[in-house]
Amino acid sequence: MGEPTIFALLGLFVAVLAAAGTFAYGRNVGRQRGELDGVARGRAEEVDRQRAAQATAEESARRILAEAQRDAEALKKSAVVSGKEELLRVREAQDAEVRQRREEVEREERRVQERESQLERRSEGVEQRDRELARRASELGRREKIVADRQEEVERLVGDATRRLEELAGLSATDARAELMRRMEEQAVADAANRVREIRESARRNAEREAKKIVALAVQRIAAEHTAETTVASVALPNDEMKGRIIGREGRNIRAFELATGVDVIIDDTPDTVVVSCFEPVRREVARQALERLVSDGRIHPGRIEEVVAKARKEVETAIVETGERAAYEVGVAGLHPELIKLIGRMKWRTSYGQNILQHSMEVAWLAGIMAAELGLDVALAKRGALLHDVGKVLTHEHEGTHVQLGVEVATRYGENPLVINAIAAHHDDVPHESEVSVLVQAADAISGSRPGARREAFETYVKRLEGIEKIASSYRGVEKVFAIQAGREVRVVVTPDQVDDVRMQSLTEEIARRIEAELQYPGQIRVVAIRETRAVDYAR
Repeated sequence: MGEPTIFALLGLFVAVLAAAGTFAYGRNVGRQRGELDGVARGRAEEVDRQRAAQATAEESARRILAEAQRDAEALKKSAVVSGKEELLRVREAQDAEVRQRREEVEREERRVQERESQLERRSEGVEQRDRELARRASELGRREKIVADRQEEVERLVGDATRRLEELAGLSATDARAELMRRMEEQAVADAANRVREIRESARRNAEREAKKIVALAVQRIAAEHTAETTVASVALPNDEMKGRIIGREGRNIRAFELATGVDVIIDDTPDTVVVSCFEPVRREVARQALERLVSDGRIHPGRIEEVVAKARKEVETAIVETGERAAYEVGVAGLHPELIKLIGRMKWRTSYGQNILQHSMEVAWLAGIMAAELGLDVALAKRGALLHDVGKVLTHEHEGTHVQLGVEVATRYGENPLVINAIAAHHDDVPHESEVSVLVQAADAISGSRPGARREAFETYVKRLEGIEKIASSYRGVEKVFAIQAGREVRVVVTPDQVDDVRMQSLTEEIARRIEAELQYPGQIRVVAIRETRAVDYAR
């Protein structure tokens, strides 16, 4: 029951009491009216006053009731307003608490997502490590099996030896003594073999240092100039009118010249120049000298062309012999067969990867001689094998077979030393090395061919190597871009940060480097660099 109701009942109770009092008072007056007739009139005024008091009391009761009702309504309105305010405060507090909890839940969700991403990356790393461990476990199992097999073999041998010793127990003293001596000899031989192995291991450890010193000394003392040969030769003309004379009437002169020399004569718009083209350098040199003489003489006709070409060919042959003799003399090789001298002289007009073969062979001879002298080996034999190691390249355009096979054939035909023939045959590991001289020739050949600027690499080979490097690097998961730079000596791998973490980057570079080593051939070394970058981008609009 609320306060307004209480006040209303109280007012009603007051009005009832007033009415009851008035009614009782009237009854008393009626009873005494007879007794107090005289007093009635005297008391009339008192009655009037009481009636006025009654009316005043009723009015006061109504006023109190109205005030009570108003107070009740005011209290009711105040209670409603207070309730609404309290409800609003409670609702605001609940909303603030809900927002706070929602923010906490969102932060926890983000933390859980980050943790899940980290766990995924770590899971990938763990999987990779598991695969590597599985591979290593497989390899370890294989090695353990080999060790177990060897251990079984050792146990079997020990068992056999034990049984033999048991059998010897029943032999005579002489037989037992002989068996004991044999075993002691075997033990001595085994100890000697172990000692020899230790000495060889020590020599092998020191050999690399000494070899590097010898090679460095040899390279330091050799500084030969190399020129790149081409397949064309230019002949200068006094004027452009000479081109018409070279061509001749209806082209008979140029046809006769090309027929006699076996070359192509190119006459174009280049002023005062004619180009002689031929894949065979000796024929090209003969044609060049013959054409220069014809131009200087001025008499150009088929008969004269044949005469001049024959004379130029004879002079070139003489120059070939002189070149071969001079090369052998400069290197210090004597007693070569005249046909070998000619082949050495023809090397002057042959190239390999842009490197002149004669200069290369002479350089190899000098290097081999220096290293042989440092090692106390036969210097003359080393120079001889080095000078002749590429002699077969002169014959590759005329005969079938590799230059190694052709070189071995001509060296054998002209009675060269077997060690020289082995040096020719083994300088590309086609056959086993039979002497230290053969090894020196191979080493000197590698030094001469691999030094900077000695040889030119074909453009196709270069492009193919770059494509191979980029293909290998791009085959791995998480690799976004691959750039081969510095002429293929460095490859930069850009990875996706979401797929490759910092731990995976190290193993990724190692795997790429190992695959490049196994699948490609390249000079020097290739540096593999992995790049991982995370960027956050937004725009202000």
